[in-house]
Amino acid sequence: MAGFNTAVTGLKAATTDLDVTGNNIANASTVGFKSSRTEFGDIYATAVVGAGSSNVAGAGVTVTDIAQDFQAGTVEFTNNNLDLAINGSGFFQLDDGQGGTTYTRAGAFELDKDGFMVSKTGKYLQGYGLDEEGNRLPIGNLAVTEKESPPKATEEIDLSFNIDSREDSATLLNDYDKDEPGSFTYSTTVRTFDSLGNEHTVKINMAEARPVQAQQQVTSLTTGDTISGVTVTAAHMAELAGYTAGDVISSGAFFSDLTDPVTGDPRIGSVVYNGPNDITLRFKSEFPEPDLVQISGSATVAEIDEIDANETYTFAIDSGEVPLAAAVVLEVGGISIGTLGVGSTADQIGQAITASEAKILDANPSVESVIYDNVNQEVVVTYKAEAGDITPAEAISITETSGVAAGAPFEAAIVKNGDNSFEGVYRMYAYLNGSEQLDIGKELDPGETGTGTEPGPILIKFNPSNGLLTGINGDQFSAGSVVPTITITGADPADSTTVIDLDIANTTQFASSSIVKASTQDGYTKGDLIGVTFAGTGEMVASFSNGQTQDLGVVAIATFENQSGLSPSGDTEWTSTLTSGDAIVNPPGTGLNGTLQSAALEQSNVDLSAELVSLIEAQRNFQANSKTLETLNTVTQNILQI
Repeated sequence: MAGFNTAVTGLKAATTDLDVTGNNIANASTVGFKSSRTEFGDIYATAVVGAGSSNVAGAGVTVTDIAQDFQAGTVEFTNNNLDLAINGSGFFQLDDGQGGTTYTRAGAFELDKDGFMVSKTGKYLQGYGLDEEGNRLPIGNLAVTEKESPPKATEEIDLSFNIDSREDSATLLNDYDKDEPGSFTYSTTVRTFDSLGNEHTVKINMAEARPVQAQQQVTSLTTGDTISGVTVTAAHMAELAGYTAGDVISSGAFFSDLTDPVTGDPRIGSVVYNGPNDITLRFKSEFPEPDLVQISGSATVAEIDEIDANETYTFAIDSGEVPLAAAVVLEVGGISIGTLGVGSTADQIGQAITASEAKILDANPSVESVIYDNVNQEVVVTYKAEAGDITPAEAISITETSGVAAGAPFEAAIVKNGDNSFEGVYRMYAYLNGSEQLDIGKELDPGETGTGTEPGPILIKFNPSNGLLTGINGDQFSAGSVVPTITITGADPADSTTVIDLDIANTTQFASSSIVKASTQDGYTKGDLIGVTFAGTGEMVASFSNGQTQDLGVVAIATFENQSGLSPSGDTEWTSTLTSGDAIVNPPGTGLNGTLQSAALEQSNVDLSAELVSLIEAQRNFQANSKTLETLNTVTQNILQI
């Protein structure tokens, strides 16, 4: 009877179903395990002739496939950065070191004694190496190849700060001293590293230009002498001879040649003629601390002294006109002084003018003071330094409104032009470890021999009206344009060739507290490996004790056209077959590949509830087929008893 064989096939199929279900249950906690299900097919023993006839009994059941379910399991996080999980499709590719390649979803990796990433079975995790430029190399064994991070000298500093515009530069000490806070406006320090990894500091001092003009006297000047590299000619000397002592020279061939921006000394704002062979060089107020000018020949130069940068008008009271022969009325800056009686002396005239100073200042906002010099019998009108060089139309006058010479003004005997180029100007100094002055691009003074730069201050300029940076070391620029960097040399004691680029873009001069807004630098000391982690796109990143990171490689993820065709090989691994096709390998997150999750493991996708139900079903099927055998046996016994 064929029924016996039919029942036996049912028992075998049910047994296989029990085996598969039991295996699923046994691996419910196996990392990366994929559950399987038993698939059945019926058996018909038929001849070619009559095939498909409705009166043909089946011959039982067969197991057609044990299919795996590659649905992802739950991802659980761990405390080990070397534990990896794939969020999406794909497999880790493993190499056994003998030419065998397997694939797994179990990402419990560790480092072997040689630094290679290996699975629990000792197989090497495959990935892309990286060259020095970060380009991917051919697939190979992933390894932690860097155990330390070498030091790097600081080459770039990004520093921005705000200097409080409310600070009064007039209160600064006359002489700058790096160790005297009262001689500079603001100071900040940046940490740097040399090429050996030693830590240093670069201290930046900002000294705002004071409202003064530096001046130097040159005596014994003659034809053939040089001043700041400019040779004094006979024509120059003849031109100077045409001036009167006290005249301020701000034009003419001598002045133009002396202050030529290329061949001369553009720091000089004017020249005062003192007499034959004697002049005073008056510098622009934005250069409050110039070195002595370079001279040669018979000329000599005196030490630097200072005068206020304010514009002054000095009105001399002619001794021939006092005491007054008749009553007069004076008007100063639009303010009437009142009647000065017959016989008024120079002192009385001066005192009457200064008595009205408050009214004069109210009517003339650019005027700072009106005083009478009783020694020289002069009235001195001083304008505010920030007013700069005022125009004649803006200048006040002393006019006789009635009297002997009604309408006649007092002529200003001496006019000293103002200079407000100091506004928004700072001298920047830099020091290594607070002591050694650094070369930050200060050009050699005009007339000095040699090329290049030297240690010393450079000028930093702000727009006084909006507080924005407008100039660095002679380079002028507008808001929103590229800000030139400052080159620092000598800040690496271990390597004299190291150059640091200091970027102070976004530095401002606003009316708020002086603060550092941003400060970064790219140097660091030597560091030791403290850990390895992985990015979502597969990069294996080494972290070092100096705060640096380095990409060591990229994990490779393999996908298949038919992953159901993979063949299980144990240890939660699979091998490729003709049915699955060859592996398609790419980094995580590209194409159909899932992304990588570090410090996480994919758990088994076994559903215990479903498996227990399947276990009951398989048991029922086994019992039913056993009943078939029992029934057939009873029928056979009855036949034998006939």
